[in-house]
Amino acid sequence: MERGPISFARVRCMGRVLIIGAGGVGSVTVQKCAMVPDVFEHICLASRTLAKCDAIAARLKRTIRTAQVDADDVDQLVGLIRDDRPDLVVNLALPYQDLHIMDACLRTGVHYLDTANYEPPDVAHFEYAWQWAYHDRFSQAGIMALLGSGFDPGVTNVFCAYAQKHLFDEIHTIDIVDCNGGDHGLPFATNFNPEINIREVTAKGRYWESGQWHETEPLSVHRSFDFPGIGPRQMTLMYHEELESLVKHIKGLKRIRFWMTFGEEYLTHLRVLQNVGLTRIDAVEYEGHTIVPLQFLKALLPDPASLGEGYTGRTCIGCVVEGVRDGKPARRFIYNTCDHARCYEQVEAQAVAYTTGVPAMIGAMLVLTKTWLGEGVFHMEQFDPDPFMGALKEHGLPWEVMPWNGSI
Repeated sequence: MERGPISFARVRCMGRVLIIGAGGVGSVTVQKCAMVPDVFEHICLASRTLAKCDAIAARLKRTIRTAQVDADDVDQLVGLIRDDRPDLVVNLALPYQDLHIMDACLRTGVHYLDTANYEPPDVAHFEYAWQWAYHDRFSQAGIMALLGSGFDPGVTNVFCAYAQKHLFDEIHTIDIVDCNGGDHGLPFATNFNPEINIREVTAKGRYWESGQWHETEPLSVHRSFDFPGIGPRQMTLMYHEELESLVKHIKGLKRIRFWMTFGEEYLTHLRVLQNVGLTRIDAVEYEGHTIVPLQFLKALLPDPASLGEGYTGRTCIGCVVEGVRDGKPARRFIYNTCDHARCYEQVEAQAVAYTTGVPAMIGAMLVLTKTWLGEGVFHMEQFDPDPFMGALKEHGLPWEVMPWNGSI
C-alpha cells in the first residue's frame, strides 16, 4: 500500500541541514535557519562558488560550514552529503539541477526539499512529471521529497489547504495573484534568476477549467486587481507550477488560474530583448564561440541578490478562493504583504528573495521536527496547513484573510 503524508504535533528536535545554492534565496534561508538554533543544530551552505558561501557565512552570528559543490555532478553531491551527514538537503540551486540532487538524496537516504520544479535546460518547459516519477523510489527508500516550499509555489499551496480545512465546505475556483509593487531604481532587472524568470514569463499562459487545461498566448490575457497595501494593478495570466498539484489535491475544484503583475518598463524591455533574439535558449555561433543568448543576457543583468539596498515598496501575493460555506456562496482572499526595505534591514535582501527564503526555512523546520513526515514525493497542500501558517507569522510573513467582493 502506498504511504501518504503524516502530520505530527511539533516536537523539539535538532537536525542537520545542507543548503545548496548561495544566491539571494539561499542567503535568506541560511540566515533564517541560523536564527532557529534549537532546530537547525548544524548548517552547511554549498555552492559552485565557495566565495559566495563564505561571504554569507561571515554575516551570521553563529558558525556554519561552507563547501564547494557542482550540483550537476551527482557523485560530487553524494560525496558532500556523506561527508556532511545532513538529515535534509534543501535545494536552492537552479531548477535544471533538481533531478541531480534528488538522485544524490536517493543514493544517500536523505530527505529532500526544493522551491521550484524541474525544467530541462534545453527546453523552455516545466512540469512536475519528472519529479513525480521519483515517488516510488523515495517511498521505498523511506525518505521524503517536499516540492515547492517557496512562496508561489509553497505558501500559496498552504493558503489553499488552509481554505479547504477552515474556510470552505466546497472550493470551486482559485485565482493566485502575485504583485511586486516595488521599485529597485534600475531600467531592467529580474527579482530572481534572470534566465529562469525570462523563460517563465515568455512561455504560453495556461489555466485549468472544467476538467481540462487551456492555453493562451504569452502575456495576452489581462485583468485589474486591487492589491492591499499597493492599490490597483494590471496583472497577466501565466502558467505556474502550483496549479498542476493543486488540481490534484483540492477537492471539487472547477477552475484555477495564476496571475502576475509587470510594469510597463519591464514589458517594453522584454519585448525588445525578444525581438533582437537575446531571450533565445538555443546555442548560436559568435566569433568562433558557442553561446546561448539568454545565458549571455543573464551575465549582463544585475544579480538579483544585489537588488536589496534602496529597494522600496511592497509585494502582495495571495489566493482568491470562491466556493460554499454553510450552504451559502463565499469568497475569501488570503494574502501576505511584504516590505522590501524591512526585508533589507533584517537580512540584506529584497522581498522577493525573502518571501521565498522564509518558507524554505519553515518547510525544512517542519521536516526536521517531524511535524510533516511522509515516504515519497509530496506537495505542501498534502500536509496539515496549521503548523506552517503559524510559523509564517512567527518568522516574518504575517498573513490576512478578508472577504472579497471583486471579480477577476
